[in-house]
Amino acid sequence: MYKELEKFKVSNSFTFTIEDSLEQACNASEGAGVFVVYAIEGDAKELIMVGSTGTVQKDGTLKSKNGGLYDKIVNGHQFAKTGRKYSWPAQMKLESIDALEVVWYETFNADVKAIPTAVEGQVLQNFLDENAKLPRWNVAF
Repeated sequence: MYKELEKFKVSNSFTFTIEDSLEQACNASEGAGVFVVYAIEGDAKELIMVGSTGTVQKDGTLKSKNGGLYDKIVNGHQFAKTGRKYSWPAQMKLESIDALEVVWYETFNADVKAIPTAVEGQVLQNFLDENAKLPRWNVAF
């Protein structure tokens, strides 16, 4: 786990396989924050994506889409298809990924005020520093 994520206490994870319904498997909150996705292939686990949701306004308040992290994970667009609930299983099949482990963190709530995209950027920066590239499912940042 990345050290910048350790301070966030509202957090959980779930595992997703091609046979699962992402809508049912996803246990993410409707809060704002960051999620990291690991590909599980046999005994190997690789960070393949980092995402976030929620925007902090100039007055310090949060602007969040309805559904927060849950909606972003399940219905967010990726791989030019509508909704990850459709695109993730297809991509997993293409890449022969056994399962995904998704870990999510609320980074902005009553107790903590970390800008979701800033936290996402820090995790990606650390990955870039270690690997000289972004995780394979992140197109750009």
